[in-house]
Amino acid sequence: MHRIATIIAAATVVTAAAVTGAGPALAAPRAPAPAPSYYVSLGDSLAQGVQPNAKGVSVETNQGYANQLYTALKMGNPLLKLEKLGCPGETTTSMLTGAGSPCAYPQGSQLAAALAFLRTHHGQTALITIDIGANDVDGCITAGAISQACVASGLAAVQHDLPLILGALRHAAGGHVLIAGMNLYDPFLADYLTGAAGQAAATQSVTLGEQLNQLLTTADNAFGARTADVAGAFSTTDFTDTATLPGAGTVPLNVARICTWTWMCAPPPVGPNIHANATGYKVIAAAFERVISQFPGLRR
Repeated sequence: MHRIATIIAAATVVTAAAVTGAGPALAAPRAPAPAPSYYVSLGDSLAQGVQPNAKGVSVETNQGYANQLYTALKMGNPLLKLEKLGCPGETTTSMLTGAGSPCAYPQGSQLAAALAFLRTHHGQTALITIDIGANDVDGCITAGAISQACVASGLAAVQHDLPLILGALRHAAGGHVLIAGMNLYDPFLADYLTGAAGQAAATQSVTLGEQLNQLLTTADNAFGARTADVAGAFSTTDFTDTATLPGAGTVPLNVARICTWTWMCAPPPVGPNIHANATGYKVIAAAFERVISQFPGLRR
């Protein structure tokens, strides 16, 4: 009887499986889980959202443009993941070669780390953003004075290094991946508030910024990358329009915005600090959104 009962029980299971389609042998194969896509953020301190803390120490935050842009894009792409590889203090040369980089990457440089990630996740990367070049020239302005030799050296480095960086990224990512760079705001517009000498230095720094931004845009164009117009969003060249700045009165619009959207005009010990604040990073993220808004895989 036990053997018969066992056979009947087994037959019942098989019959039920045949009727319901629930048996393992006849079950429909499960569809594979959707694969995530990646947003890769590269660059310097802006890519890591650096801001000063209450003691004036620059620290990485989750309020940078990459985090804010990621939050916006994820609304339309829930499987999107963020990979932040930026390095505070990075120059184009240290990003390219690793020499003198403030950050340690197992692959030797930020670029090598990015290329390794892109190859590992080939076909899964939807977006690459990059900001780089500011640290090549920021040290050229001290106490309101601009070293022209330093500027020339920094611009030459950007002109040489950035095409190599973008070319390597484009080759590894493929032509279908959106790469978006950005031009730069000018933190040294804050010198305008210090008097006639500061105003002259601020005007000179804008000219320097225009030269650098032209190099960045030219390199982006050469490799099919779009350029987020951060300088335009900050009204960097606009000395004509004015705005009211608390504590300073009526000032040029570009000065008001650099004081409002960065820590350059904050009192010590927090300022002066060249980094954007949370609002400034939001402005930068919006500039990126404008240039990628028509890209099908990243629509919000």
